[in-house]
Amino acid sequence: MPDLETGGAERIITTIANHLPRGRFSSAILLLRKEGAYLDFLKPDVEIIDIQAPRIRHSLKPILLEIKRRKPDIVFSGFGEVNAYLSMFIRLFPNTKFIARETNVVSQHVTRKEIKFFYKFYNNYDKIIAQSNDMQTDLLDNLGIRSNKLVKINNPVDIDFIEYKLAHSDRPQEFLTSYKNVVAIGNLSARKGFDNLLKVFSRLKNQNILLHILGDGKDRAMLLQMKDLLGLDHVLFHGKQSNPYRYLKFADLFVLSSRYEGFPNVLLEAGACGVYSLANDCPGGIDEIIMDQINGEICNIEDYDNFAEKIKHAVHRNANKEDIKTTIKSRFSKEIIMEKYEDLLWNL
Repeated sequence: MPDLETGGAERIITTIANHLPRGRFSSAILLLRKEGAYLDFLKPDVEIIDIQAPRIRHSLKPILLEIKRRKPDIVFSGFGEVNAYLSMFIRLFPNTKFIARETNVVSQHVTRKEIKFFYKFYNNYDKIIAQSNDMQTDLLDNLGIRSNKLVKINNPVDIDFIEYKLAHSDRPQEFLTSYKNVVAIGNLSARKGFDNLLKVFSRLKNQNILLHILGDGKDRAMLLQMKDLLGLDHVLFHGKQSNPYRYLKFADLFVLSSRYEGFPNVLLEAGACGVYSLANDCPGGIDEIIMDQINGEICNIEDYDNFAEKIKHAVHRNANKEDIKTTIKSRFSKEIIMEKYEDLLWNL
């Protein structure tokens, strides 16, 4: 991985490394830069290999040298751009198995021609993990990946970790009791669709509803300017938070505004906190997570008026928090998903 900052792919790699059974596996995580909040959550027996590469394109040679030196049984690559670069060199290591965990619906996410070129070599991987049906279909239909290479494994959610965090969470002072509080979380980039969410909230100015956006990114200045232009005093940007669960714990609604996803961890985690969700109808496994009217609803966010109406009704739902938690835990708990990872890695 590039690093272990607080993103979805980083969370999954941390969970896998922490919970693979030690009687069968010994895990090391190779990072381009030994940085990120998830370093604090790694178990002490997970080795960190720090190659100190400033950019992904500078990382390929040191990655290949580490593989040559260590001769691992399995190389598991968990970040799209690294996966693409590495695919071209897999045949240099005939005694090592290679797995790629794809992180997005590739045809929508990868736009640079120089990166697309490397996907011609993707069939060199022994297995490619797709997180969702949408991602699997995209790899088959648009990238020519052979079906026998693909395995679908949804993302796990670490219920124990979240419940520990929730137990130590106080109500954020910005959550006014006279308002309904809506939470959205993600990198402030075009992919996450916060521009559309601001347009939706421009229809909700006369409602006692606050929108709390957690995250940072390259579009922050643009989104803040858009907020001012639209006069959205009821929208608050909180930046990146080390404990987003305290916001989810007290939220009346979680909103996912993304244009596309891989398999959104934040939607799983919102459900694990017992929060009802309203999600944009976009590719990336949304329909595999949302059980209609039980843990959430799916709606086209670009129909701004209709989405605003959905928010108005959803914040007043008396959804059963325990039922919402159960819909997530029964399908995506780390125990269920880690068993699939263990089987894949061991049988390879």
